[in-house]
Amino acid sequence: MLIAIGGIIGAGLFLGSGKAIATAGPALLLAYALCGGMVYLIARALGELSLYRPSSGSFATYAEEFLGPRVAFITGWSYWMIWILVGVLEVTGIGVLMKYWFPELPQWIPALVTVGVLMVINLFAVKTFGEVEFWLALIKVLTIVGLIGAGLVILLFGLETSAQTTPSVANLWQHGGFFPNGWSGFWFAVPVAAFTFAGIEVVGLVAAETAEPQRTLPRAINSILWRMAIFYLGSTAVIMALYPWNQIDTSQSPFVMVFDSIGLGMAAGLINFVVISALASSCNTGLFATSRMLFALSHIQQAPRQLRVLSPRQVPARCLMVSTAILLVGVLLNYLIPERIFSLLITGILGLLIWVWVVIITAHMAYRRKVQRNGLEQVHYRLPWPKVSSVLVLGYLGVLTVLVIRDPETRAAFYVAAAWFGLLMLVYPKRAALKKGVGDAWNA
Repeated sequence: MLIAIGGIIGAGLFLGSGKAIATAGPALLLAYALCGGMVYLIARALGELSLYRPSSGSFATYAEEFLGPRVAFITGWSYWMIWILVGVLEVTGIGVLMKYWFPELPQWIPALVTVGVLMVINLFAVKTFGEVEFWLALIKVLTIVGLIGAGLVILLFGLETSAQTTPSVANLWQHGGFFPNGWSGFWFAVPVAAFTFAGIEVVGLVAAETAEPQRTLPRAINSILWRMAIFYLGSTAVIMALYPWNQIDTSQSPFVMVFDSIGLGMAAGLINFVVISALASSCNTGLFATSRMLFALSHIQQAPRQLRVLSPRQVPARCLMVSTAILLVGVLLNYLIPERIFSLLITGILGLLIWVWVVIITAHMAYRRKVQRNGLEQVHYRLPWPKVSSVLVLGYLGVLTVLVIRDPETRAAFYVAAAWFGLLMLVYPKRAALKKGVGDAWNA
């Protein structure tokens, strides 16, 4: 289950946190706490559904059962697209970070190499993928814990840094207060904070391929809350205590910049390497998720039946090849628009991610209604206070949607999502015709 935890730690924290800090200042800690709490409830809802019926299609399968095939079609393909965009985002981040050592290196070259290596890893058996991902995820987890530990030593013993301000916990409120940009700065940082938690849904995909999910899945989800507190709140608080929020350079990773500022150039290089491995880990998880989602969609006739074939190693190789081919488009974008691609990708992910989270909660609500009518078996691991929790999460997602639309920098996410959903609605009748045996649109 470290795969699921590792999947949420990627570009959002290591690269996107710089922009979020500049937007909200120390209030970003509150934004992380709010978004983390809501995402934890979403994970609990998905965990309950996953134990009810473990499926490699996860919430797309539950959407078909509880919300209908149209919603399942839109959700499955939207989640596939989310991880494609996340994958492009991660390899873009790798290209940016490689400039730390090779300033003149075009960022599309590291992106291309990363995609090729990860494709080969995913072509091996699931066990091989799991072992590689375990170590990649463990590296970034230990790095975050190490950064927090080093920061605490500096703060406790008053060690000097090259920052313009002496490291101190007071830096969290002495530079314009805890809300230096007002409540508007806080609210505009919420979508960025929410984006950093993209990937938590992998717990549902992993459940179907995990031994003893009844035992391991609840343990993994329950650990999410305190781990998010350490990874996001802890690391961000230490960064802003060492380096005041208004002195952080948004053009590079705050993690690397902090180590540079305390005179540990070698450590900064090491952190840069670790961040690259973290992004590779997240992209690796993305390839796993997209291939399994395509495989599941093909089995419910939501994708071409040719994708149902497994390799001799029991890997959905054709699905993996399709996802890799689309991911290579991201490499092309790194070549064409290297300066704009990062912000464009975050924008594209936000709108689709909100939809997936809404579907998870509404599918869970439908499941609970059937359980209450004694129509379905009730599992032992349940979302706490399901009615109240569901309303809170849906309200949060509604506010998040409004914030995305109001912010000029993320407003395009609304239009991207609308265009994507419109495209899927045009394609859906062909899939429906195939499922009814009327046509053979997918398999032509």
